Amino acid sequence: MPTSRTLFLSPRVTATGHALAAAAHRRGMATRTLPTWRVPQDSADAVGPSLYAGPLFADAVAADLGLGLLEADEDWLARLPLELVGRDVRFTTVAEARALRRPAFVKPPNDKSFPARVYPDGSGLPGPDAVDDDAPVLVSDIVAFAAEYRLFLLDGQVVTGSRYATGGGLDVAPLTGDGWAVVEANAAWASGHYACDADAALDVVLRAAAPLTGFGSRDRRFLRPEASVVR
Repeated sequence: MPTSRTLFLSPRVTATGHALAAAAHRRGMATRTLPTWRVPQDSADAVGPSLYAGPLFADAVAADLGLGLLEADEDWLARLPLELVGRDVRFTTVAEARALRRPAFVKPPNDKSFPARVYPDGSGLPGPDAVDDDAPVLVSDIVAFAAEYRLFLLDGQVVTGSRYATGGGLDVAPLTGDGWAVVEANAAWASGHYACDADAALDVVLRAAAPLTGFGSRDRRFLRPEASVVR
């Protein structure tokens, strides 16, 4: 059934962007590739916009498109029960993490302000000249995942999934596996779909990147702050 919604893409369209655009065309949606990091007036006036793009680009254009972007709370992973994560995960600041004197996996919760990896100790983390002392970080025990999977969730239900890595290397395949643990939460509007069903993944993207004024009270607490004000 045709819809008036428009899916916007960043200038560098990925394989997932192409797959989502094809899924959008199948349901009668319009798609637009934004040529620069500035939103043309004819795009700013689009009805029912959505977006598939990386976080930095999304932050640059979301307000001008009138978009709200949903993502997990920064401390979401650290609040999950141990039986779901299979390791100790702590939510703290980069200043506190710099005091670590043991190896740990350290990452920014919802962006890529510094590399997410195993650090021998906190001295290897970026200094205050690169990352503010109060910047939030997740610090976790070091574990090795035999295989990693991407799941797209819509209103608490898994609607499609795919394996994307084994032994730390890219290895895309349909969803299988058991003995699982949660790795992290990624925003649907910025996540690769790998072997996931593109139509189902598009449903999640359209829900997670939508007109700001259309979000109800249940969802507004999950709005990405950088994109939550319409200019």
